Order: sequence, then C-alpha cells, then structure tokens
Amino acid sequence: MAQKKIHCDCLDTIKPVRDTLDVINGKWKIPIIISVSVGNDRFTDIQESIPGITPKVLAKELKDLEQHKLLSRTVIDDYPVKILYKLEPYADTLTPLIYALKDWGINHRQKIFHDIEPVKL
Repeated sequence: MAQKKIHCDCLDTIKPVRDTLDVINGKWKIPIIISVSVGNDRFTDIQESIPGITPKVLAKELKDLEQHKLLSRTVIDDYPVKILYKLEPYADTLTPLIYALKDWGINHRQKIFHDIEPVKL
C-alpha cells in the first residue's frame, strides 16, 4: 500500500513564506523600501519617487513597515517640524530577496515578450 505523503513537510515551507508575504505583501511596501534605501528620507520625497501612491496609503504603509521594524521614523523638533524615515539594519536582510525578485521580473518580462510568436495578420 502506498504511503500517504506527510503534509507537515509542505507546511514547513508554506508557513514562513506566508509570514514573509504578510510583511512585504502588496503593491507599495517594496517600492517604499527601495525609495528609502536610495536616500529618500522625507514623506514627500518618498511619495514623489513612487508614481501612483497616495499620501493616505503611504502613511499606512510607512506605519506598517515601522511596526515590522524595517523602518524608523524620527521627528526633528524644528520649525517646521521634520519627519525623517530611515531603514533599520534589519531591512538589509530583504536586499537579496529584492534583487532576486528584480532578476526574476526581468527574466519573466523577456520570456513573455520574446517567446511570443508574432501575430500574423
């Protein structure tokens, strides 16, 4: 009789992947991390560097990234008050993942757009 596969082997991979996606999931979190990593440290600079993001969504995503300890927010008591965002060292652990996603995206784009046979009219 064939032995039934143990599902826990699959869950050992699914659970941590799900945890990762819960943190970086969505359209905006990785672009925000990339924006801050290249030097955009003010709210308006981050917003201007990411086409299509609204102030409300940016504020929410920044709070989420701060809660996950990927980003820090510093208030400089000046006139006017300045709020600066900075990546925490922990965010560096995402760098290989971001580059892997970039490479996969480039390869996928080439596969989709170069493997398609021309449409005959």
